Amino acid sequence: MSPSTEKSSNLTVKYAFIQGFFWMNFAVIMGFSSLYLLDVGFSNTQIGLLIAAAGIISAVLQPTIASYADSPSSPSLKRIVSVFTILVIVMGLLLIFSKGSLLLTGLLYGGCITILQLLTPLVNALGMESINQGKRLNFGVSRGMGSVAYAVAAYILGIVADRTGAGVVPVATAGVFAALFFFLMVFPFQKTVSESSKKEKNSQSPLYFFKRYPRFAVVLIGCVLLYISHVLLNSFTFQIVESKGGTSAEMGFSMALASLIELPTMFLFGYMLKKVRCDIWFRISGIFFMLKCLGSLLAPNMPVFYAIQLFQLLGWALITVSSVYYVNSIMDSRDAIKGQAYMTMTYTLGSVLGALLGGPLIDKAGVAAMLTFGTAAAAIGMIILLFATEKTSEMPH
Repeated sequence: MSPSTEKSSNLTVKYAFIQGFFWMNFAVIMGFSSLYLLDVGFSNTQIGLLIAAAGIISAVLQPTIASYADSPSSPSLKRIVSVFTILVIVMGLLLIFSKGSLLLTGLLYGGCITILQLLTPLVNALGMESINQGKRLNFGVSRGMGSVAYAVAAYILGIVADRTGAGVVPVATAGVFAALFFFLMVFPFQKTVSESSKKEKNSQSPLYFFKRYPRFAVVLIGCVLLYISHVLLNSFTFQIVESKGGTSAEMGFSMALASLIELPTMFLFGYMLKKVRCDIWFRISGIFFMLKCLGSLLAPNMPVFYAIQLFQLLGWALITVSSVYYVNSIMDSRDAIKGQAYMTMTYTLGSVLGALLGGPLIDKAGVAAMLTFGTAAAAIGMIILLFATEKTSEMPH
């Protein structure tokens, strides 16, 4: 395929398969972690510690891996993602035979979680770099297909695990990552190196990076606070639903409802960017994070709690796509992957802090106190985003 043909062809479908199988892995590895790890002999406390440890390790490694990927001498982003994908396939296969050893199982499963989180900014950067190279690719539609694939994988694996047992989880991990590897191989991508990247060797330092983007550092703090509120709502959904008079059936319905509500924003974001600048959408997302947490606190019953899920439309769904475009808009090409990694790191840190704080808050003070804390965190995060977010230029669609 000639460069001109490659540039004119629409890569949205090929990239949607990459996002789809990537988010399927989130459903498999994260969604079924408790089911699998309890089955092989882990306690709830050990599972919490394993997931938190994997999150901390990935948060530490994300900027380092991204700096390496951004450097002119590194292999292409596609090759780096492919290597990590092969690693998880191997670990998934080893998990099938490691049931006898809790330590080995913990190391392998923790490794899968760590690499999965490490891949998030790299997979996002793969799409944005393709757009920057002038290729036709709708990131929002592709990311929306990731959400659809997540829901499908969770539904199917739930049925299969119920019939065959938790042992299907490592098999699914290896299988879905193998599918991801195939679609990475057929995705046309070549690394480009800017002249400024060739000249500046010291641009890999975090200190240098934040000197270049001081307001971005403040935005990251705001995002951590927003994600704490999001994780509190999602990690302790059952306790929240129970406090509104609901059961596990209502919990499942509310989660499915929130997932479906995300889709219009993701699918239409390319159109939304043509109407309103990216930084404005990014700011708006902070407002809706706060509204969802506040609404969850104030909802007196399940029908109102269902209605509150509408805030997902311009909260989580909006920040998921707008943050990727925002980082791409304010960063030089030499810093683009690092910027995506720091943004992803805020979710990882928010997840760890939310998971560690939510349980004790509920145990000592109740669900309302936990939601009050989440609302306060989201309100501060919202204020930071409103004032620290930089104006962006027009974005390519």
